[in-house]
Amino acid sequence: MGFLSTLLGIFGFGIGTSIGLLIGFFLFIYSKPKTVKEPVPRPLYELDNDQLLDILPDIPLWVKCPDYERVDWLNKFVADMWPYLDKAICAQIRSATKPMFAEYVGKYQIEAIEFDNLSLGTIPPEIHGLKVCETNEKELVLEPAVRWAGNPNIVLTLKLLSFRITIQLVDLQIFMAPRITLKPLVPTFPCFATVAVSLLGKPDVDFGMSILGGDIMAIPGLYQFVQKTIKRQVASLYIWPQALEIPILDPATVAVKKPVGILHVKVVRAQKLLKKDILGTSDPYVKLNLSGERLPSKKTTIKKRNLNPEWNEKFKLIVKDPGSQVLQLQVFDWDKVGNHDRLGMQFVPLKFLTPYETKEFKLDLLKHTDSYDPQDKKQRGKIVVELMYAPFRADSGKLDGTQDGYSRKESGFDRTSDSEVFGGAGLLSVLIQGAEDVEGERHNNPYAVAFFRGETKRTKMIKRTRDPVWNEEFHYMLEEPPLNEKIHIEVMSKRTGFSFRSKEHLGNVDINLTDVVHNRRINQKYHLIDSKNGVIHVAIKWVTA
Repeated sequence: MGFLSTLLGIFGFGIGTSIGLLIGFFLFIYSKPKTVKEPVPRPLYELDNDQLLDILPDIPLWVKCPDYERVDWLNKFVADMWPYLDKAICAQIRSATKPMFAEYVGKYQIEAIEFDNLSLGTIPPEIHGLKVCETNEKELVLEPAVRWAGNPNIVLTLKLLSFRITIQLVDLQIFMAPRITLKPLVPTFPCFATVAVSLLGKPDVDFGMSILGGDIMAIPGLYQFVQKTIKRQVASLYIWPQALEIPILDPATVAVKKPVGILHVKVVRAQKLLKKDILGTSDPYVKLNLSGERLPSKKTTIKKRNLNPEWNEKFKLIVKDPGSQVLQLQVFDWDKVGNHDRLGMQFVPLKFLTPYETKEFKLDLLKHTDSYDPQDKKQRGKIVVELMYAPFRADSGKLDGTQDGYSRKESGFDRTSDSEVFGGAGLLSVLIQGAEDVEGERHNNPYAVAFFRGETKRTKMIKRTRDPVWNEEFHYMLEEPPLNEKIHIEVMSKRTGFSFRSKEHLGNVDINLTDVVHNRRINQKYHLIDSKNGVIHVAIKWVTA
């Protein structure tokens, strides 16, 4: 019975998954309604209570529930595509059941299990309503109501010893309500990378089973047992929050690198540096940054008139790809006037570091990246640094946006313990996604400005719009969690031409970061103060190493 229920689960869910893919793909490009031949209407007041109760389950959701939309155009499309979907789904079922059949062959005197016929018939499933859910995440959530009362031709043959047993599935009916999530939304066609399909409730599956010409479902008690077994088997695999994820785009083509750890750098000292000043000395300092980053370089202090400077200064850098990123170290001679002379440079690939292990490097300074240049024989001195790579903990908050956009953890439920909250340094990521209904008196060229701990960071300006989309993320390296602190965000507008009153305040908000530390992540829309209807969408995450 477990085998049968698994087979039916794959069969029914294959249909739902294929319909989900069609909905996700053609919702973007197919929106033309169609004229359908409606049945002869009959006023409801002509029906008595018993008649109304009988037809109530058959009334489409778009009639009973205003959240569901009528999608006759999509049903027409499914009907036109059904001959091709039939072959595609049957091929998927054959592929999925082949290893399952192989497990039983050789056991219980079974010689072979194979399909004699496998067709879904000529009647396609119908979508009785489609609900589109809004979330704060970069995703699109669809909830169709699928009903299928088909005429499939499914015949399975079981060779047992010298007997040939034929099992036929008849009168198959499936009612289910899947949730189809297209995520994440990306600027590459078809504009989503993955389709995640799950069921909101146990599906209703009804069928008859004929063995050697007799319907075994007529045996008392067997029908109810089979129904419960199938529902339990399917529920264990696909009931929400379980999901079947189907990749659509190659992750490499749409991946946006997110911070995965912190590189701790200690610039210890330099030795025997070049003499660049007239008095036979130099004023050295070190610039350090990671490859692939556009952030300003970190700098040590300047050691005046010193060819063997001691710094012992510590820095933290955000790591996004430890397998490919390289730490770039450059030593300069500070000059009061003119450009600063570079005394030497060196590189350290992060792939040479073991997580959480401090390693000291004594590096010969080079003139440039080509260390094999035969003309570069001048000794430029050495630099000593200590490096330690600390990846973020897996349980400290995911940066990929996997938390549900409908809700977040509340105080007292699954809240991180105080010992973990006060666990030390971490990274605060602030993603300013966009705003809605921001309106200025003289112009609408909005941009956002974030103020936190004396730092000011600004998004790009979007011209002539009241609903800007920025999707810009800012990072703050902190030595301790930002408990009892707030980040202040303002939405401003700036006139593009010359004007004495070029800037205009469109609204502001103060966000308490205590909830961010305890919940590890929030993703909400906030009403802007000093704005009539304006809101701003901000996602904030706190991760620790």
